[in-house]
Amino acid sequence: MANYSDIRGYRVKYLSSDPTLNSSTEGQVWYNSTEGVLKSLVQIKAWSAGGNMTRSPIATDSMAGAGTQSAAFGAGGYATTNKTEEYNGYSWSAGGTLNLSRYGAGGSGTLTSGLVAGGYIGAPLYNTNSTEEYNGTTWTANPTGLNTARYGLGMDGTQTASLAAGGSTPTSVEDYDGSTWTAVNALNTGRTYIGMGGNPTAALVFGGQPTTAATESWNGTSWTAVNSMNTARQALGGEGTGNSIAIAFGGNATPTSLSATEEYDGSIWATSPASLSTARRYLGSAGSQTAALAFGGFAPPNVAATEEYFSSIDNYDPASQAAFSSGGNLNTARAITTGGGTTNAGLAAGGATPSNSAATEEYDGSVWTNSGNMNTARSNNAGAGTQTAAVTFGGNPSGVTAATENYNGSTWTNSGNMINAGRNRGTGCGDQTAALGAGNYQPGASTNTEEYNGSTWTAGGALGTAQYGSAVSGSQTAAILAGGINPPPSRTYSAEYNGSAWTTTSPLNGPSALRLGGAGTQTAAIIMGVYTGAASNGTEIYDGTSWAVGSALMAQQRSDMGAGYKGGPGGNTFVTGGNAPTGVSALTEEYNAGSPASPTGAAASTLTTS
Repeated sequence: MANYSDIRGYRVKYLSSDPTLNSSTEGQVWYNSTEGVLKSLVQIKAWSAGGNMTRSPIATDSMAGAGTQSAAFGAGGYATTNKTEEYNGYSWSAGGTLNLSRYGAGGSGTLTSGLVAGGYIGAPLYNTNSTEEYNGTTWTANPTGLNTARYGLGMDGTQTASLAAGGSTPTSVEDYDGSTWTAVNALNTGRTYIGMGGNPTAALVFGGQPTTAATESWNGTSWTAVNSMNTARQALGGEGTGNSIAIAFGGNATPTSLSATEEYDGSIWATSPASLSTARRYLGSAGSQTAALAFGGFAPPNVAATEEYFSSIDNYDPASQAAFSSGGNLNTARAITTGGGTTNAGLAAGGATPSNSAATEEYDGSVWTNSGNMNTARSNNAGAGTQTAAVTFGGNPSGVTAATENYNGSTWTNSGNMINAGRNRGTGCGDQTAALGAGNYQPGASTNTEEYNGSTWTAGGALGTAQYGSAVSGSQTAAILAGGINPPPSRTYSAEYNGSAWTTTSPLNGPSALRLGGAGTQTAAIIMGVYTGAASNGTEIYDGTSWAVGSALMAQQRSDMGAGYKGGPGGNTFVTGGNAPTGVSALTEEYNAGSPASPTGAAASTLTTS
């Protein structure tokens, strides 16, 4: 059998400490005599799933994209849309609309300093030279467009220094100085729908239509043919730094969509062992060779999938996608219940079966177990706290009530009544000794806010819009409230509480949201079962600034659910019970927020200890 020196051409080194961990030591093996450990360093390359785009499926191909893996935009798209979506490393949310609808445009820059130029707009002009700049909120048209109108171009650089190449005028190249486009030397090989990386002084162009593997390097003055890609392709995703580092992925070699990924090191293209999970063409791209982003495209059919690429000699935490999974069923099916705690230590109390219930159950992450009943059977009650220290308040035993009860993990004890009787439908958050209740039904929607200290209630700052049936998450001094039963547009209402006053924040994506389950913190919240006239499996997540459509609940569509208050996008939570099309539900779903891939620093892998 061959030994290591036969394979690598040199012997295993005997070192008192690990060598500098970089690309030159990748793949090597050495013995650390201080630790008594045989070690190696192996490069990691992988694609992982990110959050899906939220736009209409037909508009997910031929977008202009730019930014980083955790802060990117996709603008325009087929068929001539003006939509922009922004990616935060987890999920996509709506951004500012382009002034001119288009697809096949070029994109460059960053999420907060972006650039889009060219594209296809349809009759009567078809191609456009229009240039627009993005500040992260609004697109502003530049009165000076490209010298040559075109679509299918490659583009890269910054908002004030970009290079545009090829497209429907296949050899044309222009550079941008922040105000004006200037024609520069043409490509040697004309092409459209190309991959590109770099800037006006150093760039790389690769692939394109007609299907080619040809690669050209730009030095700021002229184009030079360099080694071709291993796989000829057009309509691909591509990113790069200067003319020495690049990545190419997806595309098609007529008529087949591709998943293959290649990396360029300044001399040759090497096929990566990692391929896209979804083969596609006309996809959007952003990021860099070691942290690329692929989104949308045409498989066929059109896809909303997003994938993140990681290539490094660093150890890393792999990306995981936010998702719901099935949990254990409640012993008593119910709706309009209150929940609390976490995925592995949850609580459900009260609710309608359809009659009012006093039943209490505790969850260990797999099984619900019956515990002590509440003193007052009720539904529509709100609550806060944990599995062993909870509070429930308000509700509808037979008309609205102000009754409050504390739970110690086995027994409920009556406590001080609320100031205002009401059924809050889940609008409670915080802890047993510092809880918050907001909005209630007396009858009619109310602006009431009350604060609880473990025994008595006091008035807090009033909501700006009267609500009930909202979801509220966070703490008594830092809460986020969303939705509620009030005529549109108030059903998209969202506000933050600072311990004394409510401030209106970005609205839900709506059109309406009520009878919700909610969990999380003021800067990382989730609402579940968004009700838009019928029970729904929709969710939205909040990042402290705005709401974005989140991962859907599983097949069960329901409203009036109980949820764990301590979870949310920063961690895990659960949602249980509810009203479904088939009646009152006992189902539980658990939410895993997921996480983007993140490096943790280069570290050698231990092979054998001795």
